[in-house]
Amino acid sequence: MVDRAGAGISHRIFNDLAELIPAGDALVVNTTRVMRARLIGKRDNGATAEIFLLRATGPATYEAMVHPGGKLKPGKRVTVAPDLIVEIESTTERRTRIVRIISQMPVETAIETFGHVPLPPYIKRTDEIVDAERYQTVYAGEKGSVAAPTAGLHFTRELLDALETKGVRRAEVVLHVGAGTFKPVEVDDPAEHVMHEETYTLSEESARVLNETRANGGKIWAVGTTSVRTLESCVGDDGFFAAMSGETRIFIRPPYEFRAVDRLITNFHLPRSTLMMLVVAFAGYDLTMLAYTEAIAGDYRFFSYGDALVII
Repeated sequence: MVDRAGAGISHRIFNDLAELIPAGDALVVNTTRVMRARLIGKRDNGATAEIFLLRATGPATYEAMVHPGGKLKPGKRVTVAPDLIVEIESTTERRTRIVRIISQMPVETAIETFGHVPLPPYIKRTDEIVDAERYQTVYAGEKGSVAAPTAGLHFTRELLDALETKGVRRAEVVLHVGAGTFKPVEVDDPAEHVMHEETYTLSEESARVLNETRANGGKIWAVGTTSVRTLESCVGDDGFFAAMSGETRIFIRPPYEFRAVDRLITNFHLPRSTLMMLVVAFAGYDLTMLAYTEAIAGDYRFFSYGDALVII
């Protein structure tokens, strides 16, 4: 845990959050659900092909990344299963594809039946049965993400119940995580990095909880960088939250003045990632580097299935 006020670092277990978060504060979670976005099949010539679904664009159409890109042109088909065929419809300006899912099943059922869990590219193995549960938060709801909001993977229903019993309020947001979350910042000037849009929603109920928490002097704890990006997209200059839905390309990096978030629960991230830059903007460079140095020395686990960092 990193204490910005005292510039101190302490080592705790995750269940200590039940003691650390005071009654009257609000915990914000991203309830997006990871879909089985990786579709692996065969082209007409029998060669293997992969369709990585990014987001729905219509009742049976998706924007997707494809491999091999040079071979999968409009009109081509990939057979994933006897009852799931993917047809390439068009190429977008950013070289992704618009694809159509052809199946006798409902489209979402076909994807969940024949698709694979889209583990991050730094996990060098195919997905396993256990990943279907492990790579999903206990409060996941609406499908739409190609990556889990991984800070939320640490929560159990028992811990959430303990926080609720204590008087910690919970606000739910949705931000469907896109593949851009894995895209490193490869330019010297981060301002030139292009963020992919991600769909988000802040409901009337959640906005009410957040505004009441602030009015009563409580703090807002964001679970994960996706919750931060949603909240910072929905807050006014006066700190008032408004219910809204839309797409955000917000890129939070130093220097940034946070208006929505008081506390952050996150994981340990990759260098040169937009996620790491958000953490540095929140905690400061020196304190962040100190925390990472201690985590490495303490054999902490990094990335999606890794340990958590709490910044207060």
